[in-house]
Amino acid sequence: MTGSDGPHCEPGSGVRAAGSASERAREEEERAVEQALALVGGSSGPGRSGESGERPSRSRDPLAPWDSRDEDLNADRSSDSHTGPSSGSHTGPSSGSHTGPSSAPHTDRSSNSHTGPSSAPHAHRSSGSDPYDGRDSDLRAGRAAPAPGREQPPLPDRPSPGDLAKPPPPSWDRARAVAAREGRGGPSPTIRLPLDRALGHVLAEALGALTDLPSFDTSAMDGWAVAGPGPWAFEAGAGLLAGRGPAAALPDGTAVRIATGARVPPETTAVIRSEHAHVDEARGLLHARRSVVTGQDIRPRGQECRSGEQLVPAGTVVTPAVLGLAAAAGYDALPVVPRPRVDILVLGDELLNAGLPHDGLIRDALGPMLGPWLRALGAEVSGARRLGDDAGALRDALTSSDADLIVTTGGTAAGPVDHVHPVLDALGAELLVDGVAVRPGHPMLLARLSPDGPYLVGLPGNPLAAVSGLLTLAEPLLAGIAGRPAQDPYRALVHAEVHGHPHDTRLVPVVHRPGRAGGRDHVAPLRYNGPAMLRGIAAADGLAVVPPGGVRSGTEVEILDLPWAPATPWTEGCFT
Repeated sequence: MTGSDGPHCEPGSGVRAAGSASERAREEEERAVEQALALVGGSSGPGRSGESGERPSRSRDPLAPWDSRDEDLNADRSSDSHTGPSSGSHTGPSSGSHTGPSSAPHTDRSSNSHTGPSSAPHAHRSSGSDPYDGRDSDLRAGRAAPAPGREQPPLPDRPSPGDLAKPPPPSWDRARAVAAREGRGGPSPTIRLPLDRALGHVLAEALGALTDLPSFDTSAMDGWAVAGPGPWAFEAGAGLLAGRGPAAALPDGTAVRIATGARVPPETTAVIRSEHAHVDEARGLLHARRSVVTGQDIRPRGQECRSGEQLVPAGTVVTPAVLGLAAAAGYDALPVVPRPRVDILVLGDELLNAGLPHDGLIRDALGPMLGPWLRALGAEVSGARRLGDDAGALRDALTSSDADLIVTTGGTAAGPVDHVHPVLDALGAELLVDGVAVRPGHPMLLARLSPDGPYLVGLPGNPLAAVSGLLTLAEPLLAGIAGRPAQDPYRALVHAEVHGHPHDTRLVPVVHRPGRAGGRDHVAPLRYNGPAMLRGIAAADGLAVVPPGGVRSGTEVEILDLPWAPATPWTEGCFT
């Protein structure tokens, strides 16, 4: 298998197979950009000319902000560029040079060219659902001159037919919009669930009050119900308690003890709190220590809502507070949208389920990660199935699934064991998004197996690249299927210069930090943000959306919250 964000090289070949003309041109462009970055202070990336592929270890906190010399950008360039094989896997960082074979076999086998021909047949691209048509992509800038001493391959006079076969990938914004629109494409079914099973679902209908709240006048405090001006005569006894039937009208000039929540007798003027009353036991009179205002400490009927009034709209996520309100308003069950059902298919012969990596085998990081992540997005997830690199097993799994969404890991490019595209093509699937102009994770895809069949999100095999695919395609798709309202985007200051890809959006793990001495809150980018790394995202609470070219320190950037960032501990799922 090949790298999730890098091309495939046969072991021992030492060079990458020649691609299309435009692919070679793109390679040279990115090599020139890397050289330019190196000249202005950036590292040229790991693994060049026999280098080890890793910078010497620095004794720094993994939460420390990323600076302009950080190795993580270089790891991203190394794994995402067109100049060498990816060394990233589900778990491992880059370990090889740009000319040697990959040392970590499971990756997602990207050819990394969005414009060159694929060696595998592709499923047909959508036309009726308005997929990306290539016109909203950023036009590539003029090509930079090659670095001194670096040979530049000849460029063709005109593109070959294969170069025209695949349009440029959609922008990150466009890809997310396509996924969100697909999720909202059809009517959502409605089911009724008892209150103890409705947590985390989305209301399919607005929740209206079935009764007035409160449904009768009640006491807001423990104390005395009084009628008329004081002092008030009273009789000894327990008085009025919550849960009892209506009491007789209270005569003028009298008082009766009352508990919080008890029904207030007719003709009651006010409730006097126990601490604001003086009881003269000898004379049987009650005196107020403070002035008494008519209606004080009485909750009148319908104070919170009247019967039939809308309490919360459709599309609201059922939280513990919503459950409590529904119960108070008289509900025993709620109309909700079913959770989207998701199957996870893990591809790759090189993956281990337990133990330490050995003999070219690596641990599967995505299988354990994806299930909880998708549940946090509100999905009902079956256990991950490990299929290896078996096209027949993949086809059988796709055709037998009854899920709303199938998520695959790896195999989205065009290497010799990258079976996702050929299998989708054989099944007549509709490709809605085929590659995205985002790093890491650009080989991700979104397809629909049939007009009434499940969707498929193909994730790259590198772990952080897979996270990028989850947030770019799976999250908006699932939100639409589940009836969840779209998240309002927000922006935050970033306190560091963040390098960008020349043409593509970058998603960079960040952590929120409070401002000092009255300063504004901000986010700080984290190290270890290469496509094959999870160390940065494990410490993060969000991802910064970095536009092509990067941003300077003090710039506002869009932030994607991770689903557990605003989490509370009341459920296994965290809802944003």
